[in-house]
Amino acid sequence: MKIIKTLFLFLIFSLGVQKTFSQTYKFEATGFSVMEKDTKGAWGKWSDLQAVNIVITLDTDKNRIIVYSKEIQLYEIQIYEEKQEGESDEIYPFVCKDIDGEEFAISIITRKNQGNRKQLYINQKNVIIVYNIVNFPDKGINETALKK
Repeated sequence: MKIIKTLFLFLIFSLGVQKTFSQTYKFEATGFSVMEKDTKGAWGKWSDLQAVNIVITLDTDKNRIIVYSKEIQLYEIQIYEEKQEGESDEIYPFVCKDIDGEEFAISIITRKNQGNRKQLYINQKNVIIVYNIVNFPDKGINETALKK
């Protein structure tokens, strides 16, 4: 009976710790560009950067990334890959599936040599979309109060 109580307490503690680390991260996309494969399978050029103002969420509790563009893009995170860090970039890669069940990579990249600019890359089979992103401004916080 003591073993069952110990296992039960361990299980409750483990679930509590897991919930503690689950978070939702919000970003604001300020621009995007697209690159597509041509009919021969070769990658074309990046489109001109288009200004946007859309929200992107990374929900680690529900294992999904949502891009709130004109057509909402919902991606289910299959694998959280190890963070990759080099001299110029810090990369958080994910293996995801779209609503059609297609598997592909999504990465959040911080460009260290570009003022820590953040980008979200959606690398699908025939198209790559890049969004320039910033941390979503929390309008509920009074910045003057934070400086005191």
